[in-house]
Amino acid sequence: MEKINAYIIGEIISSADSDAFSLYKKSCFGEPKDNKVQYSLPEALFLVEKEKMEIFSKKKKIPKKDLIEKFRKIDKKIQIKYPVFKDLREKGYIVKTALKFGAEFRVYEKGAHPGKQHAKWIVFVDHESKRFTWHEFSAQNRVAHSTRKNLLLAIVDEEGDISYYEVRWLKP
Repeated sequence: MEKINAYIIGEIISSADSDAFSLYKKSCFGEPKDNKVQYSLPEALFLVEKEKMEIFSKKKKIPKKDLIEKFRKIDKKIQIKYPVFKDLREKGYIVKTALKFGAEFRVYEKGAHPGKQHAKWIVFVDHESKRFTWHEFSAQNRVAHSTRKNLLLAIVDEEGDISYYEVRWLKP
């Protein structure tokens, strides 16, 4: 497989390469839209890091070291979201955005395919230094329950280590 050439226009990263469509079919990276595959920022960063993609702005390749700075201007939480995305993806899970739910990610069981199965978890990511109120926790738990997913809290510490806390509803 050749490196996928992707282009960033505004906040959207996409590619029309045939390899982009092949990778989507094989590993669920990106979302097909308008004869292209569109990528979330964490997906694009992951693929660049794994040397499967290069990102261009106009006709100029963006160096890997400059990408995180460019992405930080688009998403202020990318530095804590990306390690969670990378960790889950490397463990074999399919990870997709969950913007419409007000969360960072939807995570599918290993072997599940978005569009064919539902995500098992809805993931909220935060830094360990952020204070978390019961009100916020309750709201996140309600979103997970109303979407029939388990709540997964991903807490990133100063060293970049991630602790996961799964919350499920029980009927006694």
